[in-house]
Amino acid sequence: MKLVKYRFIYLLVMPGFIFFLLFKFVPMWGLLLSFQDYSPYKGFWGSDWVGFKHFSTLFSSPQFYVMLRNTLLINIFSLVFFFPIPILLAIMLNEVRHGVLKRLHQSIVYLPHFLSWVVVVSFTFFIFSTNVGIVNKVLVAIGMEPVAVLTNPNYFWALLTLQNIWKDVGWGTIIFLAAIAGVDPQRYEAAVVDGAGRFRQIWHITLPAIRPTIIILLILRLGHMADVGFEQVLLMMNPLVTSVAEVFDTYSFTQGIIQGKVSVGVTVGMFKGVVGLVLVLLSNYVVKKLGHEGIY
Repeated sequence: MKLVKYRFIYLLVMPGFIFFLLFKFVPMWGLLLSFQDYSPYKGFWGSDWVGFKHFSTLFSSPQFYVMLRNTLLINIFSLVFFFPIPILLAIMLNEVRHGVLKRLHQSIVYLPHFLSWVVVVSFTFFIFSTNVGIVNKVLVAIGMEPVAVLTNPNYFWALLTLQNIWKDVGWGTIIFLAAIAGVDPQRYEAAVVDGAGRFRQIWHITLPAIRPTIIILLILRLGHMADVGFEQVLLMMNPLVTSVAEVFDTYSFTQGIIQGKVSVGVTVGMFKGVVGLVLVLLSNYVVKKLGHEGIY
């Protein structure tokens, strides 16, 4: 019996399976709240069913298009400027031949990932704030006017992208380094015999070898195009940048938690989930049509 034969493999998978079951699948019944005018006093079974009322209200709101624009553009900035950097960094780290130096560099670039967004935003404040920021102090010292970086809407998306790069670029290299480690060393040896230099080896061996990993991560990243780091945006937001900072996550928090409109918050979350699912299915279909391997 296969269940008995592979029992240790099933035991290894069991913690992850239980996690997804309890925290991903079981809570999905809560999506029904988006079709109710939920009241904590009446409870789930006593609240009135309102059909697609909350969806209609969300889509007809002028704020919806502002949130959609901000969410998409923040994610496009991240996709264009952040996504390629871990690939390049992984290739650069792989080219470091000194073992101790390589591990030291890896530790340095991994470290920011373990800092909370509160710490990262605090660093940003002490660097760019008008009054105590290091950048503005230097500008004033050389006779220039201070720049209101944190309260200028034109800089907001760039700041979020820079924060993401600094915090998670090192952590993002782990999967790519693992993929590079799986490349057969004999391929590099054969390339050296053929007279290929390091750049030729990277272009013709390393990049093709990690292409499936890049494609899969890209598809999964597209599935989060309606999702923005809630804590990061909430901490960076202020009244002067609300026009470019209001996203679905902050709107869901404001409506569902602060104002107590639980059904509205669930509606926003369901909309994000549907958009992510459609983008994953569509991008996977396009990738397979182009002759590559998708996620299924």
